[in-house]
Amino acid sequence: MPQRQRRRGAAGRRRGRRRHIRRFLEPCLLLLLHTGKSHGYELAQALAPFGLEDVDPSLVYRMLREMETARLVRSEWDATAVAGPVRRIYHLTPEGARHLSAWVSDLGDTDHFLHYFLSTYQKHMSEGQGEYH
Repeated sequence: MPQRQRRRGAAGRRRGRRRHIRRFLEPCLLLLLHTGKSHGYELAQALAPFGLEDVDPSLVYRMLREMETARLVRSEWDATAVAGPVRRIYHLTPEGARHLSAWVSDLGDTDHFLHYFLSTYQKHMSEGQGEYH
């Protein structure tokens, strides 16, 4: 990695910028819908605990449309809205539940590898071998 990129990455971490797992939005939305039906805006707001608080809402809606095209979710107009515009409400499909299960398996493997990486680094540092040569 070039020196310039390393510095920029370190500076980004100091400012609190978070790194995101590629395509992590999809399993998060599937999990949220696994817990119950929801509107797109509510889903976007519920992403913060997953480290996705800065996700552009248009990306959430785009992902929901893609997942609907793939038949992972389905939507319908919410006729029960009392105030404000009529909104779409999203539901997880059985195919979406299977897709979420595959994500969970894959993320479990990733979790294992990340923990191994971090423990290896911590061991290396605790043995005093962490200095640049």
